[in-house]
Amino acid sequence: MADMTTAVWRKSSRSGNQGNCVEVADNLPHVIAVRDSKDPAGPVLVFNPAAWGAFTADLRATHQ
Repeated sequence: MADMTTAVWRKSSRSGNQGNCVEVADNLPHVIAVRDSKDPAGPVLVFNPAAWGAFTADLRATHQ
């Protein structure tokens, strides 16, 4: 598991104020981390950069 102590978390600029958001940390070496903004101490999903790129590309293609 990647060390999350230096993670810098951010919400998408498209997130509303409804509280149903995810936060992403992309400042860690070789990983992209994702967590539920309502549970910052909860579980974290970790992606390698290639998998994250494929995931976000698919989201963009699906939601255009």
